[in-house]
Amino acid sequence: MRILLWHVHGSWTTAFVQGSHEYLVPVTPDRGPDGRGRAQTWDWPPSVVEVTPTDAAQVDVDAVLLQRPKELFGLAERWLGGRKPGRDVPAVYLEHTSPEGLVSEMRHPAADRPELTLVHVTHFNDLFWDAGSTPTRVIEHGIVDPGYRYTAELPRAAVVVNEALRRGRVTGTDLLPRLNGDGRIDVFGMGTERIGGEALPQARLHDEMARRRVYLHPVRWTSLGLSLLEAMELGMPVVALATTEVVEAVTPEAGVLSTNVDVLRGAVRELIADPDRGREMGLVARRIALARYGLERFLAEWDKLLTEVAA
Repeated sequence: MRILLWHVHGSWTTAFVQGSHEYLVPVTPDRGPDGRGRAQTWDWPPSVVEVTPTDAAQVDVDAVLLQRPKELFGLAERWLGGRKPGRDVPAVYLEHTSPEGLVSEMRHPAADRPELTLVHVTHFNDLFWDAGSTPTRVIEHGIVDPGYRYTAELPRAAVVVNEALRRGRVTGTDLLPRLNGDGRIDVFGMGTERIGGEALPQARLHDEMARRRVYLHPVRWTSLGLSLLEAMELGMPVVALATTEVVEAVTPEAGVLSTNVDVLRGAVRELIADPDRGREMGLVARRIALARYGLERFLAEWDKLLTEVAA
């Protein structure tokens, strides 16, 4: 199949494009949000092909994967030369995030669109978003296995957050001073430079994460972080806020979950001081992540759905 999708979420797309299809990714001269093209910091296969607006308007497309309201409300139709997603081209709307606001008002932009299928990446998101009459499906994350890399050589904790300042309370960045009692937390991710963090290519980021003794996930309210799952597959023990889908992904044998910041701070301190315990927990975390968030299951579920919508 030939699938058109925008480069919105690099880590998720990296897993998705490992399938057997041809993936058309919009590109514009400025490589802005609506035309980033191929990834610069992730490793994508040759089956991911950049397309200009002229290319996209002329090429046959078997399905379009929508990920933002702007794509649903005009952008995709313009790129497809007037072909309307869900009417002229089979379409799936993928929702990456959890809804924000009052529970009674968490209505999805793609609600009441029976011509679409709304896909959530977690059951938590499916539970909280109101999709109305739009058919929904949950396809949990899949991860390209980075391999076991845990060395625990640095007595520090790793945190990966993107846009840490803008999304401070959502990502729990404001909690870091309270969690960082011993001054041993390193922050990585896009947009973290202003708070002393570092943005790295994915391969190097994985190496740097695995040199630390524990992965800290301070996120209050967002979808299940792919960096958390990557840390688990790297063989790292996890300390995380017990919120959203995290409580489903991390068992007590793989990490420490709590809504009590003091408990989390203590767990970080203990795991930094005891790398042997961290190694044992990390091996469990890796087994869990590989079993539930493996790439084979992820791609098979997406193939099944795409075949259904394109029929």
